[in-house]
Amino acid sequence: MSRIDAKFAQLRAEGKKAFVAYIMAGDPDYETGLAIAKGLPEAGVDIIELGLPFTDPMADGPTIQLAGQRALAAGQDLEKTLNYAREIRKTDTTTPIVLMGYYNPIYSCGVDTFLSQAKDAGIDGLIIVDLPPEEDSELCIPAQAAGLNFIRLATPTTDAKRLPKVLENTSGFVYYVSVTGITGAAAAQADDVAPEVARIKSQTELPVIVGFGIKTPDAAHDIARIADGAVVGSAIVEKIGAGDSPDDVLSFVKSLADGAHRT
Repeated sequence: MSRIDAKFAQLRAEGKKAFVAYIMAGDPDYETGLAIAKGLPEAGVDIIELGLPFTDPMADGPTIQLAGQRALAAGQDLEKTLNYAREIRKTDTTTPIVLMGYYNPIYSCGVDTFLSQAKDAGIDGLIIVDLPPEEDSELCIPAQAAGLNFIRLATPTTDAKRLPKVLENTSGFVYYVSVTGITGAAAAQADDVAPEVARIKSQTELPVIVGFGIKTPDAAHDIARIADGAVVGSAIVEKIGAGDSPDDVLSFVKSLADGAHRT
């Protein structure tokens, strides 16, 4: 059982939904970003989504694009991002860490080398947004063979014909993108999301987590109520980009986590 599987089993036993927080590794600089990352579990985060900065983040809106630019300008790279996981694991051995990003840095590193380093660092899963299911032999299948979950995105445009292909080699959980477009573009609406979550759940036993467009504790609660959990990224990254202290960022994260965990 992976850390992700164990976390969802624990949450089910407690009658709770998952709260997933995304931050960009190295934003606004290595030490500040690491302080925030290490504080996420205590702030109530069930799964950490760790962004890998990349020069051409096609799925991301301006907020996360700017976070990536800040991180890259501060010298963040793949090795330093994996080091975040190593540092988190020194004090937390149970919170799942999912690396989210694009394939180019992994390809440049070499798939086998990357998977070995990621596993050793304590990474539990991957979300690589620019590798479709048709490319599963490239990274998805090797990752799962190495003991890492490969988490796939489903979207409002993933129709009944496409969904089985998306789910075919997915593990850990399914990430449902609640809005059409880039991160931070629009607010998620629970009434619109609920039937889509039900449709996906009818085709898989995996948990379905909803992200994009969730910015407040009440929104996190509304979305978590109709799914297995909620992801917040841009709203947290906005606080970091505005220069909020790690303590203030983590206080905001806790409010979001409390919203998602509210019954």
